[in-house]
Amino acid sequence: MEFRLGFAGFGVVARGLCEILIEKREMLQELYGLEWKVVAISDFRLGSIADGNGIDIESVLETLKNGGRIDNVDAPVKGWDVPTMIKNSNANTLVEVTYTDVKTGEPAMTYIKAALDNGMHVVSTNKGPVVKAIKELRELAEANGVRYGVEGVVLSGTPVLNLVEYTLAGNRISEVKGMVNGTTNYILTKMEEGMGYKEALEKAQELGYAEADPTGDVEGWDALGKVVILTNLIFGKSLRWEDVEREGITKISAEDIKSAQEEGMRWKLIGSAKLLPDGTVKASVKPKKLPLSDPLAGIPGATNALTFVTDELGPVTIIGPGAGKRETGYSLLIELINICRFS
Repeated sequence: MEFRLGFAGFGVVARGLCEILIEKREMLQELYGLEWKVVAISDFRLGSIADGNGIDIESVLETLKNGGRIDNVDAPVKGWDVPTMIKNSNANTLVEVTYTDVKTGEPAMTYIKAALDNGMHVVSTNKGPVVKAIKELRELAEANGVRYGVEGVVLSGTPVLNLVEYTLAGNRISEVKGMVNGTTNYILTKMEEGMGYKEALEKAQELGYAEADPTGDVEGWDALGKVVILTNLIFGKSLRWEDVEREGITKISAEDIKSAQEEGMRWKLIGSAKLLPDGTVKASVKPKKLPLSDPLAGIPGATNALTFVTDELGPVTIIGPGAGKRETGYSLLIELINICRFS
């Protein structure tokens, strides 16, 4: 299958995907029949270009690396915004990697709906539309005979959603729980090593794990969005972000860390969703003390992990990165491969 890719947004993740596609072009064609070219890019900060015969994507990457703009690269069409690109380009797949708004899902929601209605596959790492309307968007994709792939919205390239859909198929999952935010896991690890909260946060910011405004991470909002996604995809619910009990890590003190150590326990920010006997789901994001025997307790630093409680295998835990240029770019690649496999 040949993908004619149109990019909505062209930040770090989009570039990570392009690097992988360039380096593995021959392997992807041989193993999966996956061929590709980029025919359009629209980024509201960096500019827009389109060429139905294929953009010189290596020139785009080099130009950006040297501080230039996308529209510095020669192309027959320039200046399209994303809706115009979706309507007028010959792209058959939208790579949607614009900024995330968990509360409204916009502007990504509008872009994704337009692409699906236009008969385009969509692969995206954007949590907003998934939190807001995953069921509606999946139904729209099915009605138009295309796929909407979102592996990267929970743990970046670590295969959580594909694990549930394919590898754990046939199991009944009664609970999912774990660390879905690497920033908070890093901070708690450093506090256990003796740092104060403020020092650990500053170190996380220095390393790029935390934003200048870390509220989304340390107050549990990022984890909350991922819990909503997991709940709705795994249990088929329509949970909203405001339905999830939320508490961050800002109230955990050095004394709390020390006390837990003395008890043979360890603090982690745990996102969880548990299926109750009456069919409802109890979902939360909050700090919990875990015994050191719990597999989740042994995951240090910015690494993420999720445990799925299944009826056939018992608890199954997956561990991996929850962020990164290539790691998140890979989450888009696996969805492109899935389109090849199932189209």
